[in-house]
Amino acid sequence: MTNIKVALSGGPAELTEQHRDWTVGSIGDVAKVSFGAGYEHFSHEGEFTTTSGGDHVPVFAWCGRTRVAE
Repeated sequence: MTNIKVALSGGPAELTEQHRDWTVGSIGDVAKVSFGAGYEHFSHEGEFTTTSGGDHVPVFAWCGRTRVAE
C-alpha cells in the first residue's frame, strides 16, 4: 500500500501541529484523525501546497467530526 503525504487544513483550533502532516492510502480517501472523544475528518477538494521541505502535496480540508460511540 502506498502512503501519500498530505497537508491537513482547518478543523478545531486545539488540533496540535503534529497532526497537520498526515498520510493517506489514496487521494480519494477521507483522512480520519483521532482527537479528543472522536475523529476529525478531512478530504481532498483539489487544492495542493508546497511544504517547507519542498514537497508538493494535496491539501485535505476539514469536512466534519464524529464522536466515539460509548
